[in-house]
Amino acid sequence: MQDPIQSTNPQLELAKQRNRAAAERTLMAWIRTSLSLISFGFGIDQIIAVISKTVNNDVNTMRLSRIFGLSFIALGIFAMLAAALEHRQELRHIRRDPYVYTSSRSLGLLVASALIFIGIAAFISILINVRF
Repeated sequence: MQDPIQSTNPQLELAKQRNRAAAERTLMAWIRTSLSLISFGFGIDQIIAVISKTVNNDVNTMRLSRIFGLSFIALGIFAMLAAALEHRQELRHIRRDPYVYTSSRSLGLLVASALIFIGIAAFISILINVRF
């Protein structure tokens, strides 16, 4: 009977360890990004709340700012959830033998697209002073 440790390919096992470490680093980067988005959205909402208490400003403008703050929070939550699911899927993929690379959708591109959309909406609403 062969020892399972001796029968494995050491190069393959080391490659799997490197891929797992890379997946962990990627997950940690997404957690930092998601927390930044959530914090930014929370900050926008809190600043608007303080301003609305001190200055009798237009309620519709405050509502629009709150929508943008909440959209950053929602995007951060979505990014964190998607990153966790992607990480879990990658770990399952690494465990398979033989390990074969398969391309997948880019979570970064998806989050960047959502940020572009939020940014354009904010820019246009400020530019034309849209009232909701």
